[in-house]
Amino acid sequence: MWYKMGLKIAIGGKGGVGKTTICAVWAQLFAEDGFDVLAIDADPNTSLASAFGVRSEQSPEPLIKMKQLIAERTGTATDTVGAYFRLNPKVSDLPQKHWVEVNGAGPQTQNDAFGNPVKLLVLGAITQAGEGCACPEGAFLKALLTHTIVGRQEVVLVDLAAGVEFMGRASVQGIDALVVVVEPGGRSIETANNVAKMARELGIRGVGAIANKITETTQTDVIKSQLKDTVLLGSLRYSRAVQEADLEHKPVFCACAELVDALRDAKGRLKDLSSEGVVSS
Repeated sequence: MWYKMGLKIAIGGKGGVGKTTICAVWAQLFAEDGFDVLAIDADPNTSLASAFGVRSEQSPEPLIKMKQLIAERTGTATDTVGAYFRLNPKVSDLPQKHWVEVNGAGPQTQNDAFGNPVKLLVLGAITQAGEGCACPEGAFLKALLTHTIVGRQEVVLVDLAAGVEFMGRASVQGIDALVVVVEPGGRSIETANNVAKMARELGIRGVGAIANKITETTQTDVIKSQLKDTVLLGSLRYSRAVQEADLEHKPVFCACAELVDALRDAKGRLKDLSSEGVVSS
């Protein structure tokens, strides 16, 4: 099929718009199709595990918090400031050591109805003020993202940090499609347009959007009219069931059949977006 060699999708947008929900559902849908799927949580909030029904006490430790590991791979002492470090540390062995298997029925559940389990890798992100790419943690995260995007053959979905800062670090170069999630609201639409603009400047041809938390049809029309050179892949109605699943740490995939069906349709439109940078109407 069109993504048999490994499709790479990054999902971004303003905080709280539903990036994590969409990432989790799409990961499960690709797994249902029989594909090997790696879902990466690259958001400092690290809530992707919860969207798969993994409770916080069972969630994997984010790799960004493994200070000793980062120090070993980058050639620095733990918490060293202003020291030399390796810009391209070895990371190729780390994903399989630190991912956990999850699926739409919850963590480690064997259920043929959900297809292959999804491999979940929790990276986290840098949150301290002033820390960016020019530090051991930044080099470590960038190397891991580059490896998973360029060096692996799975279908890879990345739940990105909110906003546009991640685009400045060029951490998503090499992806096939960037999907920006947008909710009804001027700030969300503005963020989506800024993310899309920066993505194109980085050479990412396939940029699309998902409208989320829609309560009126006219909201979708307004969002579509205000998106700049970004294809709207789908529109998702606001779902109280999804909100309740989040509160109860239940798998979002099982919460709302309407949302899953809409995202299944949107997933189908990724074919043209990732291969040509456009989607047929």
